[in-house]
Amino acid sequence: MGKKAKKEAEPPCKDVFDPLAIESKKPATAVLMLSSSEEDVLAKACEAIYKYADKGEENKGTLVDLGAVEPLSRLISHEDQLVCRNALMALGVMSANNDVKRLLKKLDVIPSVIGKLSPENDVVVHEFATLCLASLSLEFTCKVKIFESDGLDPLIQLLFSPDPDVKKNSLECAYNLVQDFPSRVALCELNGMPPLLDLLGSEFPVIQQLALRTLESVTTEAGARVAFREERGLDRLLELLANKEFSDLHMEALQVISNCLQDSESMLLIRQSGGLEKLLQFVVTAAPPDVQMNAAKAISRAAQNSENRKVLHEHDVGRALINLLATDHDGVRTATCQAVAIMSENLACRDSFRNLEGIGVIVPLLGCECVEVREAAALALSSLTSGSQLNACTVHEVEGDELLVQQLREGHPGVVVHAAAVLTNMAAQEALRCSIVAHGGMRVLAGLLQAADARVPASAALAVAALACDADGRADLRSAGGLPPLIKLLSSRNAEVCCNACWAIHVCASDEPTATEICRLGALEILKEINSSVNRRNKFSEAAFQRLLDSNLSVKYSLTGHLSSTNITVDGFYDPGQVQKGERVLTLEELSKQAVNQRRPVIMVNGKPRQVVSEEPAEDKQQDSSSAIRSSSVLSKNSGKAQSRAKGKGRREDDKQKEGDESKAQQETPEKPWALPYDAAFHDLVTEAARSVLPLQDQKEQYIALAKLVSDTMGGPVDRDKLHYFLWELHLSELKIELQSNIIPIGRIKKGTFYHRALLFKVLADRIGVSCSLVRGDYNRAWNKVRLVEGPPKAPGHLPHPLTYIVDLMHTPGHLLKIDSPAAIQYQSI
Repeated sequence: MGKKAKKEAEPPCKDVFDPLAIESKKPATAVLMLSSSEEDVLAKACEAIYKYADKGEENKGTLVDLGAVEPLSRLISHEDQLVCRNALMALGVMSANNDVKRLLKKLDVIPSVIGKLSPENDVVVHEFATLCLASLSLEFTCKVKIFESDGLDPLIQLLFSPDPDVKKNSLECAYNLVQDFPSRVALCELNGMPPLLDLLGSEFPVIQQLALRTLESVTTEAGARVAFREERGLDRLLELLANKEFSDLHMEALQVISNCLQDSESMLLIRQSGGLEKLLQFVVTAAPPDVQMNAAKAISRAAQNSENRKVLHEHDVGRALINLLATDHDGVRTATCQAVAIMSENLACRDSFRNLEGIGVIVPLLGCECVEVREAAALALSSLTSGSQLNACTVHEVEGDELLVQQLREGHPGVVVHAAAVLTNMAAQEALRCSIVAHGGMRVLAGLLQAADARVPASAALAVAALACDADGRADLRSAGGLPPLIKLLSSRNAEVCCNACWAIHVCASDEPTATEICRLGALEILKEINSSVNRRNKFSEAAFQRLLDSNLSVKYSLTGHLSSTNITVDGFYDPGQVQKGERVLTLEELSKQAVNQRRPVIMVNGKPRQVVSEEPAEDKQQDSSSAIRSSSVLSKNSGKAQSRAKGKGRREDDKQKEGDESKAQQETPEKPWALPYDAAFHDLVTEAARSVLPLQDQKEQYIALAKLVSDTMGGPVDRDKLHYFLWELHLSELKIELQSNIIPIGRIKKGTFYHRALLFKVLADRIGVSCSLVRGDYNRAWNKVRLVEGPPKAPGHLPHPLTYIVDLMHTPGHLLKIDSPAAIQYQSI
């Protein structure tokens, strides 16, 4: 104890440092002081840095370069409250800088900042902590970190703070968070709706606007809309709309209402409270354009529900929207046209818009300079004309088809898609189709089939299908070169584009010239590939493939080896034989250009005589001949001496002149288009069949008579044992040499085997109206199937089921072999 007392009595140590007041004008010094262990120094350094950073963005960058962010992020967790508060103030101000955000994210400072939101901290700490979080929440990864660190709950609690800055910062951070679905759901679960609604009554407009924007985002979720209704949120918004002092908030309030009106419950509630009339007042009264635009958007959102459309229609919304179209503001017109488009999904609304002459107001908007207005107008017209022929006629009456075609020419994707949809709807009527084609609609659509935006060729293909119902439309498509790009769309990996192209091919192939051209361009091969794929095959591709075959029976018979009784052959039909896999069926014209070869001949059918040639060329030829004779007689009177002197020279000049004339004639005379050779023998066979077969009353007798006629024409009956003596191949080879062509008219064949006779039977039967099918077999076999009803009716009005037979044309002509019988099976095989 004595030693201790003695020690206490000793004077102070000599090395104790007296307090030193340092005055510095360099931020680097303050940053160095952040490494001090003295609390007073740290507090003053943080305060100095806060004041320096608050002066401007450039100062924040300087502090980043000096390395102030890392020590400040440590000091916000300091045990001294003053140091902690000042460090947080400095970080809060600096957090608006992008480089600071990046560093704070790397330092994982968010959990520490969220920890400062607890109630035991003072208002200043809350203010700058929420300011820091509000800045960081603009980054997606920071939003996720705040949510995962349970930062939303304390932020909601701080919405009750008496300090407006804390409210504003907390609300701003919450607004950024609720842009993501999980935060929107969490806010409702944490009972965040009441404080948000309370903030609508704040005396600070910025807080009111932030609250409305947050509500707008939150109410996109159905659960949040239920909570909003339960807290009487609609009533509060309607009160705000009724107050002209809050006119600057009307736009955001209407956006929240538009979200709520998606639910029929909200519509019923606002209708019962008289709020619907208040909403419509913003449409009909002279409100600011932004407010009118959002009112129209609110109607659009409400009209998404079918029940709501009925309610809005009962309140004469159509008239209000038409009046709003007169507003000279592009945003208002765009939103109004979009509302018209959605309202027009109701049939009564469509009729109402027509009766109110709304179509005549919308069509001129297609000529507006603003692309958004044109797109919205086209969208409205596509909805108005969907399933409504009267509305389509009205568009035509106000010259809308010409404006729509013009929009196709201008080529803006959004406008084109909807304009093409309108034309598709209008094309359901023949008169309107003709008008659209006359304005060049099909030619423009042909060019749009090559557009890069998938929406454009998809809609263009549908419009092509609608306009191709008429021959003029198909002719325009062919002449405009629209078939190659249309067929190219079949290979698109976009399902909608492919399906629409298949449908257009199905319609275009309704006539033989177009179907032949489509086949020549390779559409059949593409469709065959699509139909062989489980994933790509669809009803449209199958229908297009079948239509192409039915419209080009030559190709169908070559590919499938079968023609049904409904497949009626006409002049120009030919049998090129069974096509090999992967090969294209060549056209007759292409086959005619081939040199004579060793392959089986192509059998051609054409009983139509060529058109009589005009008499003028014959007269001209006769006059030229007479002139030549006269010239010859004049020359013959020349003296023999003169002729002798000029003999050599004149012959050379004549030869040169003749060669020049021939060359000139070849240059001037255009190449004649290829034409089908006329088969006079076949024409005679058709006449004979009509004379000898048609008068027979019994259908079975008709088949027998026709079979005998075919057999007699093709060499008569041939015993099964003597088929190898029937030299039909030699006969056909002789015909090929004689005609110098691989194409043989069927009437020229006098020795025909199974497939020649079956083909002749089919084409003659089709000419005289007798029903039969044609089936190709193996090894030059083919046969015809016919159906006969035999026996008395089983009951009054009930005919017996028809039986199918194969017609024997080779061995016992006219004998009918019951299908699947041994005789029929033997006839079909070797």
